[in-house]
Amino acid sequence: MDFKQIEAFVNVVKYKGFSKAAEATFITQPTISAHINALEKELQLQLIVRTKKEAVPTAEGRLFYNYALNMLHMREQAVYSLQNFSLNINGIVDIKSSSIPGEYIVPPLIAQFRKEYGRARFRLEQSDSGTVAERIKAHSGEIGFTGHKGSDGLTYRLIMKDKAVLIAPKGGRFDDADSGRIKLRDVISEPFILRERGSATRETLEREMADKGIAFSSIKVAAQMNSMEAIKQLVRGGMGVSIISEVASERENADRGYHVFEIEEYTAEREFYMVYDEKFTMSPTAETFKLFVLEKCGYKFEF
Repeated sequence: MDFKQIEAFVNVVKYKGFSKAAEATFITQPTISAHINALEKELQLQLIVRTKKEAVPTAEGRLFYNYALNMLHMREQAVYSLQNFSLNINGIVDIKSSSIPGEYIVPPLIAQFRKEYGRARFRLEQSDSGTVAERIKAHSGEIGFTGHKGSDGLTYRLIMKDKAVLIAPKGGRFDDADSGRIKLRDVISEPFILRERGSATRETLEREMADKGIAFSSIKVAAQMNSMEAIKQLVRGGMGVSIISEVASERENADRGYHVFEIEEYTAEREFYMVYDEKFTMSPTAETFKLFVLEKCGYKFEF
């Protein structure tokens, strides 16, 4: 077998199809098929099951997938160790992220990294925290960012703590609110725009209300959605108030179009983590990005 065959197999599994793998790697679908056929013939095993909708690995294919990834990454590690390291950080980092890190934390980190390693490339896919962990565990992504620390055998590194704030429309009673602070009880009669059920922000709000003896059912829900940007647009438009992470609130932006208030006696903090599989050999570019993020977040390393 050769590395082109292994790369073709890994990409077909990762993208669940021959055409998607070809599109992602900028080679033709017949070439991908030829590589897979040659690999299966050499191993005398069927590695991929082809259906009308997608291509999925067989049991043997799933077993071979991790070995194949490790072979590719070990090859890259060997090449990088023999060449000028910084000039050859030119691979693709496949990142999986939950919504808030994916919108507000990861993009600035990517931009900073690119200033130092201008040939690095990135793929960023957003989902919920549970799905991020599943995909990192399945090695369909190398690095993840979540708002939840799992107990699933993966490595979680705390990169940031954040508090909740209340955002409220301009042009009404909130224009006269005192010094940027407000009590939750004072806004409970307002229409609320909430995150979807299951989101960490929503669960935190429910716990805080319960701790203060406020029934969650007393909230007048104007809308529920999973898009932070959509929530902010509705608050700008005067539809209601919302409680969101401060990192998403654009607090320092004078033109944001809504008020931002600290919530008195609202003690909960959000924690955001970088997650990866420590037992898995990352590509050199992903390993460098991982160390870059940890250093930016204050981790110290001893060699």
